[in-house]
Amino acid sequence: MDIVTGVLLVAIGIFAGGYGAIVGAGGGFLFVPALLLLFHVDPVLAAGTGLVIVLINSLSGVFGFAKQKRIDYRTGIMLGIWAFPGTFIGVQLLQAYSSTYFYFFFASVLVFLGFFLVVKNTNLLKKKNMTKEAKKETAATGESENNVSSNLQVNTRLQGKWLIPLGLFMGILSSYLGIGGGWMLVPILVYIFRVPTHIATATSIFSLCLYSSVGVFLQVWHGNIDWLIVAFGGAGIIIGSQLGVLLSQKIPSRVIMQMLSFLLIIIGFRMYFH
Repeated sequence: MDIVTGVLLVAIGIFAGGYGAIVGAGGGFLFVPALLLLFHVDPVLAAGTGLVIVLINSLSGVFGFAKQKRIDYRTGIMLGIWAFPGTFIGVQLLQAYSSTYFYFFFASVLVFLGFFLVVKNTNLLKKKNMTKEAKKETAATGESENNVSSNLQVNTRLQGKWLIPLGLFMGILSSYLGIGGGWMLVPILVYIFRVPTHIATATSIFSLCLYSSVGVFLQVWHGNIDWLIVAFGGAGIIIGSQLGVLLSQKIPSRVIMQMLSFLLIIIGFRMYFH
């Protein structure tokens, strides 16, 4: 690997790590497409390497979020535990169906989710929910920490049965796509479980620490990791994730969701024409 490639990987890692920490997606949804589109890495190798990047980013980011007391540990642990079996399924699917299938499925999921988030964040819909969102925003930024904790406990207990299939699904996506699954987990926590956005992103990063570790082990077992890319990209990821944790405190929840939606759409359409 030449110096220019190494520097580029570090730069991509910083951007992916920062963006991933802000939106709770682990950074893999940026890093993996970069490997596929810029460096023409084999899809299987890109997914395995990307999952290691996701683990590094989540481990780095979770310490910062823990200090800010923004993690719902109960939800994160439940999702992580039930994602474990899903990671095995995801790895097997990746071995059997990659290449064209990988690109098409990856792009379709990204575009669909991106447009969904755009619709949910339009001004007309925001006006109808302005009062609710204002309350959530206040709680998420720490102005009413006790209320956040009790609210999350009620929501997760009422909807706890859905965390089982959700965790399983996240595990499959994490190992198959190599991008962690947080880009889908955050919208589900926000719009279905009514978790404040800032809490959802932190909880997503925490759950990634649990189930991505199993996926990484499986990818190592199958030899699907480029460790040189991990070394350079991981260095940038660590720096970026710490910057993202700091910036996320100052960014409104609606802006976070908009950042996630537009990026998903752009990447998805670009993948269609690869």
